[in-house]
Order: sequence, then structure tokens, then C-alpha cells
Amino acid sequence: MTLPPGQRAADGFPRFGTHLHRPPPPVPADPVIVIGGALTETLTLSVADLAGLPRRELRADFHCVAGWSATDLLWEGVAFGPFYRTRIEPLLTPGARISHVVFEGLDGYRSTAWLEDALAEDVLLADRLDGQPLDGDHGAPVRLVSPGQYGFVSTKHLCGISFHTSRPPDFDRWSPVAGHPRARVWLEERHRHLPGRLVRPVYRGLIRPIRSLSARGSRAKPG
Repeated sequence: MTLPPGQRAADGFPRFGTHLHRPPPPVPADPVIVIGGALTETLTLSVADLAGLPRRELRADFHCVAGWSATDLLWEGVAFGPFYRTRIEPLLTPGARISHVVFEGLDGYRSTAWLEDALAEDVLLADRLDGQPLDGDHGAPVRLVSPGQYGFVSTKHLCGISFHTSRPPDFDRWSPVAGHPRARVWLEERHRHLPGRLVRPVYRGLIRPIRSLSARGSRAKPG
């Protein structure tokens, strides 16, 4: 098994993220994804409607920017590229040249991706993992999955997508661990300003405390 530079295989697929000890957000009875930005109209897509679109399975690894990788995961959902071309392009404002996509979760987390990265062949709007519906720990009811980028791009609990003609302000611009704008794992684009190799030791030192805190908010049954 070959992993990207600086990554180590993890035991399982831990709950991990900026939520720390907080539990996953409650899922609405009829969850929807509100899609806006440089469009002629806002599109509100129910999760049930999303599940009825052409489906794809994807076996891929998940790479956390901190340095661990969950390997051989089986995701299922809707490929983002075809979804964009068939459902979004017809709604684009005339003359709009989309450059960036913002993904927002029910927990308030947001990530920004370059459009060309979001249109990669392996990017999914996923609602199933290893044959089961997503649970709260891993992004129920729907999450973005972009295997070629570090996990901080793959927003969980997806409730909003917006399309932009220029890069929106960075949500984490004041953070000491500000994420790289493209976050490509094979180029080790971990930090916005510092080389990936330089920040590896710092990030690895955060794995144990963040994993421990994140596990406190897990809704998975112990044992």
C-alpha cells in the first residue's frame, strides 16, 4: 500500500475534526442542500432527491492533514462532476466563470475548493460508507468526499453549496494551522504558508489529543 508523503495508516476511521468534543449536529426530518451563488435561481435539493440521482461507488483512502490515513473505504453517492454539469451549469448566471465552490455543513463548518479540484473524477456527494448510511460521526446525512485532497476539504453534514466567480475570503485566515487552498495530498499541500514537510511534526503531535476529544462527542456505541 502506497500512501501520500507524510501519511501513516490509521487503525480504523476515527472521528476527527474541529468539532472536538461536541456531538454531531442533529439531522432535520427532511434534510435539504441549498445550492446558490452565481446562479439564476437558488436550487433546493432534498437528500431524498439526491439519493435518486445516478449513483456511483468509490473505493478510496481518506487522508487527514494531521498525517493519518483511513484506508480502503467504500463510499457511495453521486459523482460531483456529472451533477455540476447536468444540474448546475444550466442555472449559471450568463457569462459567469465559476472558479470556486464553498461547501457548508450543518455544524457550521465550511470549506472552499477550486472548481477544477471539485470536478475531479473521484469527488462524490456521499451518503453511504462501507455499505451503510453515513452515521453522525462521519457526516450524516451527506458529505463531500474528495480523496485527492486532505480531509478538511471534505465537509461533513452537507447542507449548502455555493458557486463563486472568485475566491471567497478564507474562513480560517486567522488560524495558525490555516489550510492550503488546494490541499492536494500527493503534493503535500497542508498549510497555506509553510511547506508540508515542515509542519508534519506539529500536526502529528495534535493527532492524539484531537482524536481523544473528538471521540467524546461520538454517537457510536462503545465496544
